[in-house]
Amino acid sequence: MCEAAGDGGCGAGPGPARRRGQGHSHPRPCMKCGGSAALIIRIGDPFCRGCFRDYFVHKFRAMLGKNRVIFPGEKVLLALSGGPASSAMLRQVQEGLSRETAKKLRFVPSLIYVDEGAVRGQSLAQREQTLARMEALLQATGFPFHLAHLEQALELPASILRPGPGSSGKPGQSYKEAVEGFIQQQRQEGDREGGTSPPGPSTQVGDPAAPHLPAPARTQELLRLFEAVETATAREELLQMLRTHLILQTARTKGYTKVMTAESCTRVAIKLLTNLTLGRGAFLAVDTGFTDDRHGDVLVVRPMRDYTAKEIAFYNHFFHVPTIIAPPLRTKRREKPSIHRLIERFLLGLQEDYPATISTVYRTGEKLSPAPAKASSESERCLLCLCALDIDGEEELALEPTLIMEEPEENGAESKAAFIPLLCYGCRLTFKELGPLATLPPYVRAEAQRRIHSAQMEQQSLEVPQEDEEPSKS
Repeated sequence: MCEAAGDGGCGAGPGPARRRGQGHSHPRPCMKCGGSAALIIRIGDPFCRGCFRDYFVHKFRAMLGKNRVIFPGEKVLLALSGGPASSAMLRQVQEGLSRETAKKLRFVPSLIYVDEGAVRGQSLAQREQTLARMEALLQATGFPFHLAHLEQALELPASILRPGPGSSGKPGQSYKEAVEGFIQQQRQEGDREGGTSPPGPSTQVGDPAAPHLPAPARTQELLRLFEAVETATAREELLQMLRTHLILQTARTKGYTKVMTAESCTRVAIKLLTNLTLGRGAFLAVDTGFTDDRHGDVLVVRPMRDYTAKEIAFYNHFFHVPTIIAPPLRTKRREKPSIHRLIERFLLGLQEDYPATISTVYRTGEKLSPAPAKASSESERCLLCLCALDIDGEEELALEPTLIMEEPEENGAESKAAFIPLLCYGCRLTFKELGPLATLPPYVRAEAQRRIHSAQMEQQSLEVPQEDEEPSKS
């Protein structure tokens, strides 16, 4: 990890020789306090360690304060992967809730970690080791936490593919009123307890009754699902879908109204271009924006969007934030294994020579509107991603790549072709590569059959009055 101030730090790119020479011979002063800089975030932005920490903390608080979507006292579920961004997010929440903090965060956090070792090629011993390390890390925070396994996604109910009733938050009450009421309530509780400060987070953590690893039969079923997928790109999309649905189900069953995820500015830029190539251009605002309200009762929040991967790496290094890196998905191709990895290498390669690449892509995505992703009814909503069907008005040639020829051994609602009208353009392209229906998660098949049956019943109800019209006239 480089701390020299001369070359602009990791990822700053090979600047002119004159700049590198000056940097090594004359350490830059901190732009805030004037002391010796320990790193340069961007060209012209040198920081010492103390000022960099203040800058990092302020950016997290400012992101939450500016958007005002998390009300005081709300239960928030932090989705952790153990990687650099989620670990830095957890540290910010820990510090924001500590007694020494002047302006404390006012929500109630809990943590969730999804074990994906089965599809990432880890052995049972490796999965046990990773789980033990994550469990120790989560227990050390003192927050309630949940350990989940990706195999549990195969047992999800079909209702996970429907938006929940109502929206999260507290309707009819402004954010300012909620803050004032929360502060007044804390003062009253403090007076009743003799002026003592409010207690910290609950230390009732974990679920000792939960099995440490799922049954081998479930693991084999999950592996068959991923082995049936034809491309690494579709495998990445499937993993993301199962993980999202599993976290969403945990939030609904445990009563969380918000879910925090830790996508950084770098990850958002990569996801933005990746989704464009996957045909999800209409939904970029909800896929990469600060908030994602497509699930109705649970709001997804991305408070780390303003941090670059470089800033997060320096913060974790300077302040000893523990991280646990998961291996990538298994693939037989070393070069260009998936569109996700291809876009990542492309953007990071550009970033080395043009340091404004990531921020330019990120800021461009800020200008997009979430309106195209809104759906007014179930028939207009995608089965998998819950966004609006974006196929109305499309030309026949544009939709041709999404069509599936009817398989002879399949018929009726159990054919893959019957699923296509329920999907948006991007999900159609992914669904074509997910293998036979028999290997798909049961909750996806069950919800598709329900929607197909519902559409058939609605169509029949419209046809019956027309048939009864002539006898009534006679």
